[in-house]
Amino acid sequence: MGSDDPSSTHRVAVMDYELCQPRKCGLECIVYCPVNKTGGQCIIQREEDGKALISEELCTGCGICIKKCPFDAIVIVNLAKELSEDKIHQYGVNSFRFYRLPTPKKGAVVGLVGRNGMGKSTIVNILSGNMKPNLGKFEGGEPAWNEVLKYFQGTELKAHFEKIANGQLRASIKPQLVYLIPKAFKGTPKELLKKYDERNVSDSLVEELGLKNVLDRDIAALSGGELQRLAVAVAAAKDADYYFFDEPSSYNDVYQRLAVARVMKNLAEQGKSVMVVEHDMTLLDYLSDYVHIIYGEPGAYGIVSALQSTKVGINNFLEGYLPAENVRFREKAFRFDVATAMDDVVEEVTVASYTDVSKAFPSFKLNVAAGKIRRGEIVGMVGANALGKTTFMRMLAGVDKPDSGKIEVGAKISYKPQYLNQDYEGDVRSLLYTAYQSPIENSPAEEQIIIPLGIKKLLEKSVKNLSGGELQKVAVAASLLRQADIYALDEPSAFLDAEDRIAVAKFLQRFVRAQGRSAIIIDHDLQLIDLVSDTLVIFEGKPGIEGHATAPMRKEDGMNRFLQALAITYRRDETTGRPRVNKEGGRLDREQKDSGNYYYTRQPQ
Repeated sequence: MGSDDPSSTHRVAVMDYELCQPRKCGLECIVYCPVNKTGGQCIIQREEDGKALISEELCTGCGICIKKCPFDAIVIVNLAKELSEDKIHQYGVNSFRFYRLPTPKKGAVVGLVGRNGMGKSTIVNILSGNMKPNLGKFEGGEPAWNEVLKYFQGTELKAHFEKIANGQLRASIKPQLVYLIPKAFKGTPKELLKKYDERNVSDSLVEELGLKNVLDRDIAALSGGELQRLAVAVAAAKDADYYFFDEPSSYNDVYQRLAVARVMKNLAEQGKSVMVVEHDMTLLDYLSDYVHIIYGEPGAYGIVSALQSTKVGINNFLEGYLPAENVRFREKAFRFDVATAMDDVVEEVTVASYTDVSKAFPSFKLNVAAGKIRRGEIVGMVGANALGKTTFMRMLAGVDKPDSGKIEVGAKISYKPQYLNQDYEGDVRSLLYTAYQSPIENSPAEEQIIIPLGIKKLLEKSVKNLSGGELQKVAVAASLLRQADIYALDEPSAFLDAEDRIAVAKFLQRFVRAQGRSAIIIDHDLQLIDLVSDTLVIFEGKPGIEGHATAPMRKEDGMNRFLQALAITYRRDETTGRPRVNKEGGRLDREQKDSGNYYYTRQPQ
């Protein structure tokens, strides 16, 4: 991403101070630094805690300290010199910094796509006026507004920052952490909506987002999906110029995600500027008019690409290359196989089978059609929330018993639940040791699971301090480390960024097949399900009242049936082979619906 010619680059040195542990490592970075060896002070110890402090001016970029650090705490990269003039914000010495800003567009939805830890929350705070950009000058107080406005002279962002400087910009933000809402507001959803409904639209938002039945409940009693949709409704009800939605799909099923997307599109149609951070590629494709890619090194630096059309932007993101800027930000492109190779890899050896089964609760009943799971097969489970997917998975795993019917599992099942517990006292290494029953380092599992999932640098971290995405990857790893024949994973994509979702899907497919195992995966990310599944079980019915699960069916037939229920059609992107959602009511959408061909690999009847 940068040249080694010192005249054309500037150095970025970032420390992860949570990982830096001078008492355990013997300060190898300081001892082995060539500049230090010749009497310089390129790396010294901080006075306050003895941790390493790196001088970006003296650093030669040799990379020895990176290799010597046993805790992966150091990132040093060379970035193009001209980027240093585009620095928008830096938090402090050896800390995260980012370059360039995305551009809000009136009457359009602008999507932001990229890894977690690239500065998206900083971007939200700066563009909404909650924080002033320091333009990289983190010492000596923040710059004056005239300095900021001068910096953005001649760009579309100048007018945006003038409004912020004059106190005229009205911004509405849907926060990422919706589970904090009950701490901030005591009362009912109806009371919260009434407080913020500046556009008199709460009735229609309640209808669109399926919140009718929760209006008079205590906010503290709402589920994650209900809180998410309430947060979207509150943000959309405000009268603002600029709307920002941070990960609005989390906790929601596919139907609810599409409803949320329509609310955002509707704001744009009314001439508002809408910006969204979203990791569900199907939703981003459906929702956005333009995208910015944010690339860099998580926790170290982030760079915002130029504005691109949705199709070009997502394709460039998957390719890992920005042609207009001549920047490769990922070594490998993500590829989507056009043909499914399921028939070649799935053996006719049954590892689990079940007759028609049913399970009743006081207010809900689930019926499941008979089926079987074969060795080497990945079964995807899709459908709205509250139709019994988790109940069925728990029955397969032996956690719950069916009321009628028989489940025969001649195999050991390792189950990763939907909701993850972060109360574990200890670090990631000890948690994984418990699952594996043996040390992870230098084991076959390190090579097969820990390194491919990118967990090695998390081993020293306390489980309590992990981000949502880190915790999810650790939970998936812990499940795969257990000795089992079937891996049952409930929502493995939750909290993962777009890049990790694709990487985890491709990894699961390779792992299951290479190990001769089987897997059952529940997820609401259609791209992940499409990538990973051999067969599909569709859950239909009335959420919270009754659920019906089909027998496992070929992926093509299952996707066609499910997309038909969603009233959306898929086509293949001609460049990357990825699934793309057709624009609603567009020519391709109409043609595919008329032919009953909702899914791209299915032949018209």
